[in-house]
Amino acid sequence: MRAERLVALLFTLHRKRAGTVGELADELGVTERTMRRDLAALREAGVPLWSEPGRRGGIRLVDGWRSRLDGLTSREAVALLALDVPDALAGLGLGTAVAAAHAKVSASMPAQLQEQARTVAGRFHLDASAWFSSPDDAAALPAVAKAVWTQRRLDVRYRRRDKVTRRTLDPLGLVLKAGVWYLVARIEEDLRTYRVSRLEAVAETGETFARPEEFSLADWWRASSAEFEKMPLPLKVTARLDRSAAGALRRVFGPEHVNEVLVSLGPKDDDGWAEAEFAMEGKEVAVGQLVSLGPGVEVLSPPEIRAAVAEFGQALANRNRL
Repeated sequence: MRAERLVALLFTLHRKRAGTVGELADELGVTERTMRRDLAALREAGVPLWSEPGRRGGIRLVDGWRSRLDGLTSREAVALLALDVPDALAGLGLGTAVAAAHAKVSASMPAQLQEQARTVAGRFHLDASAWFSSPDDAAALPAVAKAVWTQRRLDVRYRRRDKVTRRTLDPLGLVLKAGVWYLVARIEEDLRTYRVSRLEAVAETGETFARPEEFSLADWWRASSAEFEKMPLPLKVTARLDRSAAGALRRVFGPEHVNEVLVSLGPKDDDGWAEAEFAMEGKEVAVGQLVSLGPGVEVLSPPEIRAAVAEFGQALANRNRL
């Protein structure tokens, strides 16, 4: 982490040209004592820094000394500077690396391209989380990410609904899908996927493992997702929800499972209703869950679920007629 911070400091000085110890410390989020140590480390590494006294003084790079990003085109630089997924990368311990990369790219770009990058960032935003869900409580993520980096075998306890199993895994990679972290790991000769938030305990075994040379995380995930989509799907239900029904989604389905049940949720129309698609286990379960969302539910398909919800509502109305 310190190496990344030193890179961030170096290219921050490129961009600012000068700054006091306090200003630099504030920008990089460290104490002034740490900043003094970092500045000393840069000097020891041969970076020509000097201190200029006075009101407009501060720590400066010697004029003419500069690092470059060889081979990086202007469009590539704009794309790198505009792309920002801090929550995801911070969860993997790469938040400092993002700051370093942004500082490095920004330092090498002329003012016109910096303004272009700010324009792109101001008009496009990547939100990896799902609707009506809080961030997945993946407490084991830092430990898992460390094991992925260092190729350390893990002893884990994994919860599947009401059952907890123990596994010894070779962690090969992490995937963020709709705000949920998944671990792709090898168990014996099989590759499997584990939801990180369901890892109740994670411990290194003290052993390392050899990563398969031919393994590509992106290729494997695409193939695995395609196979999953080919599997017979549960009951598909399309419905319109008003504001109160949409607000009850997490309560009815549970914060842990709402992402699995709610396939999509469209934008609100002029009346405040939104169309939603669900993947449900079966007719009986679907009717029970849909009516639990309250009166602000209109089932669009399939017809048998719409009829069953209407029948349920009519029976409830008849029983409670005054």
